[in-house]
Amino acid sequence: MQPAKRPQPQALYRRLRPRRMTAGVALIPFSRELAGSLALGLMLGTAWPALAQTAIPASPPAPAPSATPAAADSDDDTPVQFAADKVEYANDSDVVTARGNVVLRREEQSVRADTITWNRKTGAIQAQGNVRMVDDVGNIVYTDKADLTEELKAGAMDDLLVVMREGGRLAAKSGEREDNGDIILHDAAYSGCAIEDIEGCAKKPSWEITAVRVHYDDKQKRVRYKGAVLHVFGVPLLPLPGLAHTSDFRAVSGLLIPDFRLGASNGAELGLTWYWRIAQNKDLAITGNFYTGSLPMAKTRYRQLTESGAFQITGYLTRSSVISVSGNTGAQNQQFRGYFEGNGRFQLSDNWSISGYGRIASDRTFLRRYDLGRDDRLRSSINLERIDDNSYFSLAGWAVQTLRVGYAQGQVPIAIPAIDYRRRLDMPGVGGKLELQANTLAITRTGGQDTQRAFARAQWDLRTVTGMGQVITLTGLLRGDVYHSDQNALTPTVLYRGNPGWQARGIATAAIDVRWPFVGEFLGGTQVLTPRFQIVATPHVRNLSIPNEDSRSVDLDDANLFSLNRFPGYDRIEDGVRFTYGLDWSLTRPGWRISSTVGQSYRLSNDMTLLPDGTGLTTRASDIVGRTDLRFGDIVKFTHRFRLDHNDFVLRRNEFDATIGGHKSYFEVGYLRLNRDIASTFEDLRDRQELRFTGRVAFAKYWSVFGSGVVNLTPRAEDPTNTASDGFQMLRHRLGFAYTDDCLDLSFTWVRDYVTTGDAKQGNGFSFSLSLRSLGGR
Repeated sequence: MQPAKRPQPQALYRRLRPRRMTAGVALIPFSRELAGSLALGLMLGTAWPALAQTAIPASPPAPAPSATPAAADSDDDTPVQFAADKVEYANDSDVVTARGNVVLRREEQSVRADTITWNRKTGAIQAQGNVRMVDDVGNIVYTDKADLTEELKAGAMDDLLVVMREGGRLAAKSGEREDNGDIILHDAAYSGCAIEDIEGCAKKPSWEITAVRVHYDDKQKRVRYKGAVLHVFGVPLLPLPGLAHTSDFRAVSGLLIPDFRLGASNGAELGLTWYWRIAQNKDLAITGNFYTGSLPMAKTRYRQLTESGAFQITGYLTRSSVISVSGNTGAQNQQFRGYFEGNGRFQLSDNWSISGYGRIASDRTFLRRYDLGRDDRLRSSINLERIDDNSYFSLAGWAVQTLRVGYAQGQVPIAIPAIDYRRRLDMPGVGGKLELQANTLAITRTGGQDTQRAFARAQWDLRTVTGMGQVITLTGLLRGDVYHSDQNALTPTVLYRGNPGWQARGIATAAIDVRWPFVGEFLGGTQVLTPRFQIVATPHVRNLSIPNEDSRSVDLDDANLFSLNRFPGYDRIEDGVRFTYGLDWSLTRPGWRISSTVGQSYRLSNDMTLLPDGTGLTTRASDIVGRTDLRFGDIVKFTHRFRLDHNDFVLRRNEFDATIGGHKSYFEVGYLRLNRDIASTFEDLRDRQELRFTGRVAFAKYWSVFGSGVVNLTPRAEDPTNTASDGFQMLRHRLGFAYTDDCLDLSFTWVRDYVTTGDAKQGNGFSFSLSLRSLGGR
């Protein structure tokens, strides 16, 4: 806080403690006439009738009426309630004095003080000693002495503290109330921090704003500062010219706290945002980002809430040179660059809704260069839906912009329309559920294959439990497909093309799934052992003649082991007869739990042309897949997934994620290795080895250090297309420290990128984040 001449909010914490009133206090409802007769006349200042200098007894006589006819010249009949230990009247000076736990109430307003005096000659009303005033919106003023108006509002005050209803405190050396209700404070300090900790001990606020002058606008309920400076831990940090906020901290127009950053591509950055509160349901934020290494950038964000939903739109625009992602660093002309995103959802009726989101960038490196994101593709979609208890309808459209290096935008599909309808029916007499589905999709590419698809499906499921505890599920499925495609030769991977023109196929599947759980005690806990067996039969399906648009990234794992179709999507169907068997086991003890699953499948057919080697499903016997989860309370979480080659037990997939620690201090690490030996022509199925880690360590109650990183461990032998990797390539790391208490979030972060992509240069970046309770942050 500031030197002694400045008001210190934390020094006034004792005044925030409730004062207990004595047993002799009486609360009497006043009319205007009675209020005047007791010489407080706070509302009318009526003439003073004779009254003896006597104390109000602890047990008062019959109370006066709560209201009497008001004076003829008044337009306000609101009564004032009064309580005090003693009331005195000095005839010679014509001064009325109320002493001892004096309380005045008028609707939501109240004044408490040790002494309140009213000079009848001058009309001056003064409260002294532990004065506490509450206004009609709940703000509280503490001071030692205050001059009051007839409406129980303060006039001049010295050494005061204002506690706002929504949080925050304003302290000032002096203040006065103007005729229009505005309040002026001099040599003031504001903080949103509490002045006591959870144990009730006084503490200094971690931040405050000092100002030469503070103006409170009574009509607009708005606080404006002159000469405002932000202090953090007592150190002047940032001048805040034009700072203003509302007394209840509702959103209003104004300048937000600046944003600071330092990056390798653009140099030092200063972000200034003007916020415009257009109405209660809509706002606009306009940001100017200024750089030392490039031209400024403008950002605009508009948000609106309607009766049926909400939406927001954000746009960025600047002008700079673009360096080719191919590595050509020759001279480039300046051009306009930007990014747009929007999303919204509207509930049209109880069942109908429409939602959408869109993202588009001017080029492939804009987001990376300006540190707005690291996505390698931007998706846009719109979806009209109808949902009730037994049916679902969707009419959607999809578009994707690729930001990947070396991938042609013309090969990226646009899916419109995508129509899906499903209805679920009960089957009386037969039992089970019948689900009907109709689906159609049209995919268009500007420089690639176009495909249209339609199918209808009926699937029946019956689940029953036998007397011995087996859970049996019977499934029957019928489906008919119609496809049309052209320009198939433009698809690089031959296996994905299918035959051009019209193609049709029929699909029939029958399956039985049996689970038999066994429950018992083990090692002081409860264990559940569940063998599982499944038979799925599908006659031969025309797969290779059908274009493959949505079934490309096939990989056997524990999630799809017992699926009717291990291919994702609809375009590829796993035919033939197969047996799938596995085992689930779990052990639960107080404070910890372990669960594991393992399984394999065996096909009767030996069709090796459908799937490339390395997917785990190529030969009759599939690879062995499994998963293990371990939990120790909320301290340790560990998950391991694997896939073993069924021939030589080589790990084809090895993945684990581990978290150790709690909310404040923790360490997370993730590792993935895909060793499938799949040809590089299948770009969806390339091998990869990656290490991810992140952690945070809290210390000294409010401080913490944090860090994270991503390392590419893929050697060139496993992925020849990645020429930059040599088996250990750091991609990105982040280090920083943070301070977080009840009213302040402060952090400083160092980020380093190790890969240059076009004009998104490798190098160091630094950012500073500041969030103040009740004032927002950046």
